[in-house]
Amino acid sequence: MSDPTVTMASERTPEPGPTAGAGPGRPSRRSVSPARQMLLDLVTRPRFAVPGTLVLLLAVIAVFPGPIAGFFGNGDPLACDLNRSGLPAGEGHPFGFDIQGCDLYAQVIYGARPSITIAVIVTVTSTLVAMALGLVAGYYGGVIDTILGRGIDLFYGFPFMLAAIVILTALGSHGIWAVSGTMAAFCWPTMTRVMRASVLATRKLDYVKAARALGASDLRIMVRHILPNAFAPVLVLASLTVGGIIAGEASLTYLGVGLRAPSISWGVQLNTAQSYFNSNPNLLIYPSLFLCVTVLSFVLVGDAVRDILDPKSR
Repeated sequence: MSDPTVTMASERTPEPGPTAGAGPGRPSRRSVSPARQMLLDLVTRPRFAVPGTLVLLLAVIAVFPGPIAGFFGNGDPLACDLNRSGLPAGEGHPFGFDIQGCDLYAQVIYGARPSITIAVIVTVTSTLVAMALGLVAGYYGGVIDTILGRGIDLFYGFPFMLAAIVILTALGSHGIWAVSGTMAAFCWPTMTRVMRASVLATRKLDYVKAARALGASDLRIMVRHILPNAFAPVLVLASLTVGGIIAGEASLTYLGVGLRAPSISWGVQLNTAQSYFNSNPNLLIYPSLFLCVTVLSFVLVGDAVRDILDPKSR
């Protein structure tokens, strides 16, 4: 006859042990917040790690161009000598010299700052405008949605490049803020439509209805409940837009309506190099290479962010 004590002990439900991988000072996987887990998944993906590292390196170059430009020489892009005009690469000058006798390597390194600065300004400005307008249009609907929708359609009626050329020519200003403002004026409509569609889908969820039933104000519902859950598609679109903005700025500058000398940017260098490609191809090759790598890196980062935030791809 079996011992009843042993039988009762064997029928007890075992106590759950610690989650695998958990330990003192080490949180279990189930304790990790969704945002942190999403970030971990993003960082560990090679398709994000490689372009993300390049983007980080380009950001460092844009913030600290002096030390990086001085790594192979004096680092001064304005230290020019016409006696060195068009000379090939040499010791301390890996890219050679431009037509003005300036160190091309220093010029290319310093050219990253205005391009990335304009991209950040345009992206942040467009995203904030799209968040505000899309949130209001999607939440209230009705007349407000109709008015904003027709306004967006009006902006869609103007080709971006043609409109930017006309505006910058009329302004007569070719600084960073003028170029950024002009590009931002045509980048927010698409983001606004995406934000509006996301808000329309989110405002019908049960937790929004519950917050409204409890007497929460419209502003609180929009900011605390709808915005955090409707922002992901706009974030994906913004991350994909950065590369296009950098390419757009370079295109406008290349056409002569964007930044102009003495400003230092890749577009200015490409504009100058077009007349000397046969005799000095390095003037076109190096700025183009940096521009292509920058645009491609930001686009790949945007693709990786989209894959993480899109539930269908997870």
